[in-house]
Amino acid sequence: MNRGLFICLRGKDALRKPHQFVRYGSIRQYMKSKSENEIKRFIEENTEIVKGQSLTPEISLRLFTVKCRFWTERPEFWPFPDPFWAIYWPGGQALTRYLLNNPELSVGRRVLDLGCGCGASAIAAKLSGAAHVVANDIDPIAAIATKMNCELNGLEPLPCVTENLISSEPENWDLILLGDMFYDETLTDSLHKWLYKCVKLYRTQIFIGDPGRAQFESCDIKTLLYEQARFELPDSVREENYGLTSSTVWCYRPEY
Repeated sequence: MNRGLFICLRGKDALRKPHQFVRYGSIRQYMKSKSENEIKRFIEENTEIVKGQSLTPEISLRLFTVKCRFWTERPEFWPFPDPFWAIYWPGGQALTRYLLNNPELSVGRRVLDLGCGCGASAIAAKLSGAAHVVANDIDPIAAIATKMNCELNGLEPLPCVTENLISSEPENWDLILLGDMFYDETLTDSLHKWLYKCVKLYRTQIFIGDPGRAQFESCDIKTLLYEQARFELPDSVREENYGLTSSTVWCYRPEY
């Protein structure tokens, strides 16, 4: 892991979480050899608690910063896949801010945070009064990090699911949240089909956060989205994301 990788991930042309970097074989091997407490200790030692410097200063998160060892460490010393859960991506920031500003969207509802990463949107939904929240990420380290972030914010750890839900039969969710998920054409197509099925079967409400990545702007799903809010990004977030100035929340409303 090194700063160059994060510059790549945040680059203005892609700003994505490239699947080609992820080594899930290594993570399974690592998980077998370490207890959850050992992984938590590793996360504690190699991230920094960040509060502020984002669109949601009221939420604390364990994130990668320039003060962390692996910001500059050689990537072969990082024991599991690249920690996308340790970055507070701008789409997720906008989505989380929107939920906190509009608690009525979450109150009493069943909420799924799909591709939860650091778990910020799931945390916001629970803080806003959701009856049941599940965080989902195919990276099991992200699930552990999400539970740790829940505790940072005075919440009991939320249920975390690590299976690929996009390939599964949809459940009856009232609300599905997606932040920074439209970074790959194949994934975008799969998401579109799965989300459409969720709406068709259960009339699920779906909110998407994205800062305007090229893959998102050009995908077919964009014609079915309705802008809900646009947020100007703090200066520090702009600098980390090559000058992106804003991030938008969309509602997915297909005709069926």
